[in-house]
Amino acid sequence: MAEFHKIFEALKWASSFLREHGREENIGEMLLYHYLELSRAQLLAEVREELPPDVKEKFVAAIEKVVSGVPVQHIMGYEEFYGRNFLVNEEVLIPRPETEELVQGLLARIGRLYPATDVIKVVDVGTGSGAISITLARENQELDVMTVDIAKASIDVAQENATRLGAKVRFIEGDLLEPLIEEGQKVDVVVSNPPYIPEDDIATLSTVVKDHEPLRALVGGQDGLDFYRRFMKEIPLVLKERGIVAFEVGVGQGEDVAQMLRDTFPGATVEVVNDINGKDRMVFAEIGF
Repeated sequence: MAEFHKIFEALKWASSFLREHGREENIGEMLLYHYLELSRAQLLAEVREELPPDVKEKFVAAIEKVVSGVPVQHIMGYEEFYGRNFLVNEEVLIPRPETEELVQGLLARIGRLYPATDVIKVVDVGTGSGAISITLARENQELDVMTVDIAKASIDVAQENATRLGAKVRFIEGDLLEPLIEEGQKVDVVVSNPPYIPEDDIATLSTVVKDHEPLRALVGGQDGLDFYRRFMKEIPLVLKERGIVAFEVGVGQGEDVAQMLRDTFPGATVEVVNDINGKDRMVFAEIGF
């Protein structure tokens, strides 16, 4: 086993080992917070302390798993999103920071466009871990949130997250908006982070992603835009006369998806929004306002 005894030595060893194998160096810190049940500030205050032998054993085994390609989130069992810990496993996409920006942008638009007294019906398409739907329900208690996913295994994870996080969300098993169309339901907001990676690009993804996250949540057809094309046929059947559509998109897809929305909803205000890194990652459409 690796030769170290103190916390700072463990961090130094992990950082070096991870760097050598092309993994993110800060993963060592994340795992030590997790196993020692400390905040980052507490960990830094205790770096000269001895690392308990049982923690050292788990820590080394976890670092070796990360190097082999296992996502650190699967080892810990959760990922933080919008300040809350969401349980994750191989059945759901690990929530990403850019999706937090999608949620933030949507909440701001709902706050600006709808009176506070209105009950706003929202559907999140592609439940995954429940990160989008649960965060919306928790951040704005006036929203009536439902979410659809084709995979029951994903819904099971999301339902557990909703229970743990005290979110009122309705879960529906089905393919995109078909369950709502069949029931004749109308909503004010459609939000989705659909699969958008082109088929040929899957081979270029990190093994951490392609071997451990569900391909059904990643692949969006030959050019990555298949799900957006389907949405253009289905959204007009469920959206009220006034409504908001919010999409996460792949880098370089923003203008293509925006044009689809302009063609589907003439007169809509459609905006491509860059993420914090300056990449086009979000498209919002305000319809009928």
